[in-house]
Amino acid sequence: MRTTGVKDSVSILFIEDDEVIGRHVEAGLRSHGYAVTWTRTGGSGLAEADRSPIDVVLLDLGLPDMDGIDVARQLRDEHPDVLILILTARSEEIDVIVGLDAGADDYLVKPFSLTVLLARLRAHLRRRPPAPAGPGEPVRIGGLTVDIAARRCLLGDREVELRPKEFDLLAILVRHPGEAVSRELLMAEVWDENWFGPTKTLDVTMSSLRRRLQVAASAAHAPVALPALTTLRGHGYRLDPPGPPDGN
Repeated sequence: MRTTGVKDSVSILFIEDDEVIGRHVEAGLRSHGYAVTWTRTGGSGLAEADRSPIDVVLLDLGLPDMDGIDVARQLRDEHPDVLILILTARSEEIDVIVGLDAGADDYLVKPFSLTVLLARLRAHLRRRPPAPAGPGEPVRIGGLTVDIAARRCLLGDREVELRPKEFDLLAILVRHPGEAVSRELLMAEVWDENWFGPTKTLDVTMSSLRRRLQVAASAAHAPVALPALTTLRGHGYRLDPPGPPDGN
């Protein structure tokens, strides 16, 4: 078992016993920015899933120690939020049905192209919102971490200095990733529901927040996946999680 790839990327557990396929897929995923842990048996794959946080499992069915269908069932039972893609030479319709019924999210028949695999990954990951943080836990979206209790903001491993109102705005948005947040709610929460000043204050503060995050991302030693602060004209703002790595 080995782990390769970049820090803070999507974490993929690759369970495949074929050395040629394994090396090809591992190298391709790594070159596109994914962090990959490659194991050769079902048992070692299940152990790795229990040991480390995993976003995606790429699973071969013809493993030397156990059937991949049993691995898929156990993964789905024990890790209900993980994305499971089966990669196998079993191409009969009944095999596809059994694999999907066992808990897989998708099914690719060998031989497959790396381009198609990457496209399937991007499509699935786009539809998966970040898991919500528990009470008091820092919220992490892409390379951005916001510790609301400690009032700290980090991009990668570097702290970003924010003004109080900038942090308050960000704290609201990171609690609702991908959701529209109205100007009225932001004004009431960050300033005061009885605020009688211009609402332009919100736009100025948001512009300053966006600029500080962008400057911090540009100054980072390694690429950082920065969420986008999207303006919704006539309504408010939305924090959009960064997309998964692509080949562009």
